[in-house]
Amino acid sequence: MTADDSYSRIDDDDYPAYTMGRAAEMLGTTQGFLRAIGEARLITPLRSAGGHRRYSRYQLRIAARARELVDQGTPVEAACRIVILEDQLQEAQRINAEYRRNASPPTEGD
Repeated sequence: MTADDSYSRIDDDDYPAYTMGRAAEMLGTTQGFLRAIGEARLITPLRSAGGHRRYSRYQLRIAARARELVDQGTPVEAACRIVILEDQLQEAQRINAEYRRNASPPTEGD
């Protein structure tokens, strides 16, 4: 990978740029929390060539939402399920809105 390739990924929300330690620090949580939400299949970090977990900005946003719920007293597994359902709902709403925009208006006589 060249330097130009690295710079082009700076704005990529899915690029796994953050180590587990840095991700935990940014979220104000522990590495154990990141492992727990990984085990609950909320996020699946990519692995570096050396086998270390790497997280993207998108994954950190998802993890931050789960942490909010856990901080409010929700068990980790339940928080992960809630975040998954919220994400599915948001995607369904996006698809529905796109469908409505693309639907042709009814013609007279329909």
